[in-house]
Order: sequence, then structure tokens, then C-alpha cells
Amino acid sequence: MRTIRDTWLIYQRSLTLSLRNPVWVIMGIIQPILYLLLFGPLLTNVAKMPGFPAGGAFNVFVPGILVMTALFGSGFVGFGLCDELREGVIERMVVTPMSRMAMLLGRSLRDVSLLLAQALLLVGLSIPFGLELNIGGVAVGFAMLALVGLMISPVSYTLALVLKSEDSLAPVVNGVTLPLLLLSGVMLPMSLAPDWLQTLAKVNPLYHTVAAMRALFNANYGDGEILVGLVLLLVLAVVTIMFGARTFSRVAA
Repeated sequence: MRTIRDTWLIYQRSLTLSLRNPVWVIMGIIQPILYLLLFGPLLTNVAKMPGFPAGGAFNVFVPGILVMTALFGSGFVGFGLCDELREGVIERMVVTPMSRMAMLLGRSLRDVSLLLAQALLLVGLSIPFGLELNIGGVAVGFAMLALVGLMISPVSYTLALVLKSEDSLAPVVNGVTLPLLLLSGVMLPMSLAPDWLQTLAKVNPLYHTVAAMRALFNANYGDGEILVGLVLLLVLAVVTIMFGARTFSRVAA
């Protein structure tokens, strides 16, 4: 019960700080919108190529952009924690009886809330371009996005606690997110890639997430990637949250 209460308190505090300074949130949505406006129309002809998944260009493109938004939006949240470490905020928190799990979970849930708001806006803007909505599939897809956030945000916070510096955190986050992005097929389906690259991509959990999201957006509920993606994300989210909470506990030690 105390963990739930503390999580809610941290969530409220973190969300309030984000809304008071919404530049990060606004910049987080500008990039995917630019991809939607400037890259999306190029896919109209690409969608006619052999190997391109069925469902229409934007029903393939938008799920990938949503996963990209989750990857970058969640991957860089640790920068805010570096600032809190420098200002002594975390030091003051860890001397209280506050739950260490709540210190991580409250922040991560704030990140998920902002991510889903950005995703909702992006989906709405995609409809005039030709995105065909399937409400049930989109709803499950948003649940998968939430799991992506809960998987990646704790990793970013853990790295911030260990590295304690934006200068050190930036190259590490970039070094991790770039191969995950390239091997997930967010821009173009991996079905267009050579066999060796497709095999390598299957090691990436975000590859299965993107494939599952595309199946959901096209109402292909029998696609096995949906179950694979959900299970992978759920397991990884639990692992990263537990590991992140343990790191917060070590800071308090």
C-alpha cells in the first residue's frame, strides 16, 4: 500500500514538473510529425513493391513511428534524473522512508502518460494521410507502447544513476538506441531487407513489437507476432523495473 501511495506522489510531482516546462514534450512530438509529413508520402510507391506488408502505407508506417517515439522518448528521460542528482533532489529523497520502487515507477508512469498522449496526437494527425483505424487493434497497440515505455525508461534512469552525467549518458543512450532502431524496421519493413539482416533483426525485441503493432493496426489478430511481442515486452518491463529499483536502493545505501 505504501508503494502505491508513494508511486502516486512521485507520479504527480513528475507530471507537474513536465507540464510546467513542456518543451521536452513538444520537441518529442515534432520529430515524428516531421517523419509523418516529409517521409510518409514517399511510401505510397514503396508500398507497391514485392515484400511490402499488406494494409496500406500508413498502416505500416505509423506503428513504426509510434515505436520510434517510444524508444527515443523513453531512452532520454535519464537526462532529467541527472539534473535531479546534481541538485540534490535524489539525495533528499533517499534519506526518507519512501519506497525505492516508487521512486522509479512514479517517474516511469509519468513518461508512459506523456508517451501515450503523444501517440494519440500522432494517430489523429495520421488519419487525413490515409491511416485506417481499427479501434481494438489501436487500443492493444497503445498497451504495447506503454510496455515499451516501462521497459526502456527504467534502463535510462538506471544508467543516469550509474553515470551521473549527461555527457556520459548521451553517447551510451545513442549507442544503444541506434542499433535497436535500425534493426526494428520502424521506417521500412524488414521484409525488404536481405536474409542475414532479417535474421539479425529477430534478436531485437523491438522488431517483434513493430511487427505486432502493424498486425494490430491491420486487425490481423491471428498473427503470432502479437503474442511474442506482448510476452517479450512484459517480461523485459518487469526485469528492467526490478533492476532499476535495486539501483535506487543502492543509491540509498
